Amino acid sequence: MLNVTSPKDVALNADIIFTMVGFPQDVEDVYFKDNGIFAGLSAGKIIVDMTTSTPTLAKKIGQKAEEIGVESIDAPVSGGDVGARDGQLTIMVGGSKKAFETLQPIFEIIGKTNHYFGNFGAGQHAKMANQIMIAGTMTGLTEMFVYAKAAGLDLQSVLETVEGGGGDNWSLENYGPRILKGDFKPGFYSKHFLKDLRIALDESEKMGLDLPATKQAKKLYETLVDEKGLGNDGTQALIKLW
Repeated sequence: MLNVTSPKDVALNADIIFTMVGFPQDVEDVYFKDNGIFAGLSAGKIIVDMTTSTPTLAKKIGQKAEEIGVESIDAPVSGGDVGARDGQLTIMVGGSKKAFETLQPIFEIIGKTNHYFGNFGAGQHAKMANQIMIAGTMTGLTEMFVYAKAAGLDLQSVLETVEGGGGDNWSLENYGPRILKGDFKPGFYSKHFLKDLRIALDESEKMGLDLPATKQAKKLYETLVDEKGLGNDGTQALIKLW
């Protein structure tokens, strides 16, 4: 087995390099530091960053890759721990169309769907749209339980009822049962979701958009992560604010 000790070593020895780390600064370090991926790349290779990061950084990586003859794509995913475990992720891709087509056999193994959205950074923009939607479902899930409990309803029955109607959604099905069990282990870290909401709102501001519901979700997760210190809990820990 090949023994590598740095991203540079990986890039020297592999033709296709996938990365998925925590924050945009981590991505910057993995690619651009002296022992980073770009230090070991050569023409003809493919790099794939699956971190949820900023469109700006995805463009920076893509442009640097083009300069040295490397194909680059940004390919953030959605689906949480369940999607990753079951090979049922949704993959959102921007960057090299050629690389996207080359990697289809790999994407079909780890994901149930994958979509190409355009040039460098487009995959990250698609992920931000996804996270904006998730922000609404997570706050709705939380407030649904808060309201139902205050009204004296059986929460398991409420969960089953809403799942069977127009209020059904992925967050409800996957995180509702965990909340009722008191299971706050991360399928997706709260600190990472807060990072995503901050990126989404920063990009929205650049486009002249005001997203008040997403802003409110960010404030709630800031309370959970920054004030309560619960960033390593899953996103379903939002219920702890009540």
